[in-house]
Amino acid sequence: MRWIADDPSATDRTELQQVLADAMGGKASALAELTERMSAPLTFGTAGLRGPLRAGPAGMNLAVVRRAAAGIAAYLRANGGPGRTVVIGYDARHRSAEFAGDAAKVLAAAGFTVLLAPGPLPTPITAYAVRELNAAAGLQITASHNPPQDNGLKVYLEAGAQLVPPADAAIEAAIAAARPAVSIDTDGVPQPWPDSIVENYLHRAAALASGSERQLRIVATAMHGVGASTLLEALRRAGFTDVHQVPAQEQPDPAFPTVAFPNPEEPGATDQLLALATELDADLAIANDPDADRCALGAKAADGSWRMLRGDETGALLGDHLLAGLNPAVHPDPLVATTIVSSSLLKSIAAARSARFDETLTGFKWLVRAGDGRGTGLVYAYEEALGVCVDPDGVRDKDGISAGVVAADLAATLKAAGRTVFDALDDLARAHGLHATDQLSVRVSDLTEIADAMARLRAALPSTLLGDPVTGTEDLLPRTDAVVLRTDRARVVVRPSGTEPKLKCYLEVTLPVAAGLAELTGVRTDAAEQLSALRSELSGLLGLSG
Repeated sequence: MRWIADDPSATDRTELQQVLADAMGGKASALAELTERMSAPLTFGTAGLRGPLRAGPAGMNLAVVRRAAAGIAAYLRANGGPGRTVVIGYDARHRSAEFAGDAAKVLAAAGFTVLLAPGPLPTPITAYAVRELNAAAGLQITASHNPPQDNGLKVYLEAGAQLVPPADAAIEAAIAAARPAVSIDTDGVPQPWPDSIVENYLHRAAALASGSERQLRIVATAMHGVGASTLLEALRRAGFTDVHQVPAQEQPDPAFPTVAFPNPEEPGATDQLLALATELDADLAIANDPDADRCALGAKAADGSWRMLRGDETGALLGDHLLAGLNPAVHPDPLVATTIVSSSLLKSIAAARSARFDETLTGFKWLVRAGDGRGTGLVYAYEEALGVCVDPDGVRDKDGISAGVVAADLAATLKAAGRTVFDALDDLARAHGLHATDQLSVRVSDLTEIADAMARLRAALPSTLLGDPVTGTEDLLPRTDAVVLRTDRARVVVRPSGTEPKLKCYLEVTLPVAAGLAELTGVRTDAAEQLSALRSELSGLLGLSG
């Protein structure tokens, strides 16, 4: 087979030869697997390539990465010429260092000045390096929070933002036109990153803690990823020294042995973090995903129990905190943004804080271009999936490290006043109404199930939700595969995940809070019951369980 002959990796060749031999021997499962591996190449999704580590064009392997690097080089040559800088970083997943090194050699051989990271580092540092060095592009080998059997290639273009159309299609076409992997020149010699990159990133992240309070006990987890030492150092430089990592999850481990899925959103993923928070009587819990671009927060409720905040709760808290401390002389016309699947609370906060607001399609490639398409004036952006951008001028993407610093700043300020993040959430509810959110997320083994569910929904849109008439319906095709439903108190967005085999329904219920109401337990209970009913209603509409 041509692909096997052109594969530069002996290991990958042997793997695919075995699958081929089994298929030719009549093994039905091998034939199905071979068909899946060879049917179509990986395509650019939310931020680049991502898929299972396996030989063949439909997997992440050396041949695919080499041809991707060659395609990116061709695109960059056609849009600015060779000679410019390309930065390459990588995480600690299986084969990440191998893929990064090979891509660096390809781009260097193509005439670019390639700077290769000195070791596994968080994705936000690569995004920062693109801006800091005025590079033509940045590549990060990572699968973020995907399962251990996956890897990926994330691409940043100029200004450190993720690529958007038509660049993604142009790069995909250039990859398709690339020579066989074994014929691609890998004689280039990359250079190491300047030591100043990580140093300057840490300095900038630490400076985001603008308050004066530092008495705070923090527990944190890197979830077997690459963020532990960077988060610890950023917090230390900001003045937060009482920080404790979950021991079993502190060191990088591509097997992710203590979690079923290395994603803070997944059930059970933060159990060890919250157990440590309880044991140490901490004030704040911080969870990064394996490449540290996402940040989840946990805190202790009034009854002494710990829980993780929803992404929308974190997004609203940090957004309000940053806007409250913004210097109008530096940011005279600030812009904040979130996505169509996130809570509408930030819009109300922005109005109260005299800031502009924009709502974009899902993904930080759109968020950092909010407003005028270039993100002019952007000071803050978040999406409900634990992505937070607190310093767009430094990192034009989500950044779990700098978000952790800002969260510590907020929590320390509240603690000094005898208050907690839950008190702050109550304040936001009193000022803007209680915006309660939830999600129905269904993982599938067959992607056709997702397409079928979306087709069923579009063919029979509901006229009521929670007994209220649906007053607004939007089908966002062809911009994105999503359907939005609105009533006077509820909003639902249904869309396939851009990174995982999941169908997601984003649910929001907004309830008024009586002026001066001291205790919000009743309102929150009412909202939770309505969200539960909405989940059940959507499950029935889509014909899926979750």
